[in-house]
Amino acid sequence: MKSPRAERRRQRILEIASPVVFLLVWEAVVRLGWLDARFVPPPSAVVVRFFDLAQSGELWKNVSITLFRVGAGYALGVIPGVAVGLLMAMFKPLRYVLDPLVAAIYPIPKIALMPLLLLAFGIGEMSKVVLVAIATFFPVLISTYAGAANIENIYVDAAKNFGAGASMMFREVIFFGALPQIFAGLRLALGTSFLVIVAAEFVSADSGIGQLIWTSWQILQVDRMFVGIVLIGVLGVASTAILQEIEHRLMPWRRR
Repeated sequence: MKSPRAERRRQRILEIASPVVFLLVWEAVVRLGWLDARFVPPPSAVVVRFFDLAQSGELWKNVSITLFRVGAGYALGVIPGVAVGLLMAMFKPLRYVLDPLVAAIYPIPKIALMPLLLLAFGIGEMSKVVLVAIATFFPVLISTYAGAANIENIYVDAAKNFGAGASMMFREVIFFGALPQIFAGLRLALGTSFLVIVAAEFVSADSGIGQLIWTSWQILQVDRMFVGIVLIGVLGVASTAILQEIEHRLMPWRRR
């Protein structure tokens, strides 16, 4: 039987090898002429363009702006999403009031709200931050509620028998019992936040990774466009890894 350390090393090797193999195959397919380099440039050309944009400072400006919008909107959506989800699980009247509203609003494509947000907040940063907040709020709320509502009654009854009050029940039983589902919602919301911010930057921004991709397509600089696309993927992987590390620290019993 493999040791946990050996299994972890094997996992890391596979995680690194899979994108490397993908890039090598991509490069070979383009070099062999199976794909038109005018529309799908090889990774080597994308890397060269990446360093050009990095040296000019344009890349870091766009990345920092997009990360600010995602980070601010994510925080504004996640905190109330967790709180409302836990409260819905604990108080049935609140659940009855909010369930129809969530069912009605959640299916609406959040990018469709952008014109309304532009009217309300203008074309500045606030409209984009609020859009990300709305997009992240619902998956976190739903996941949190599902996790808290499905806690086994034996844990709730045991806490009551030991004299746990409402605050202790909320903090020690409901919150920690729902934590695995909360992090599932956080990961879904993280991916959603990058989706909506790129779409918003396509149409209502003069900076950001989404705007970099859009303007590159308009002037047919495909390698520059691929830099933006790859950057979104890299940022998604990096932010997910950070979230997983936080999850492991808060729930060490789930590391296996």
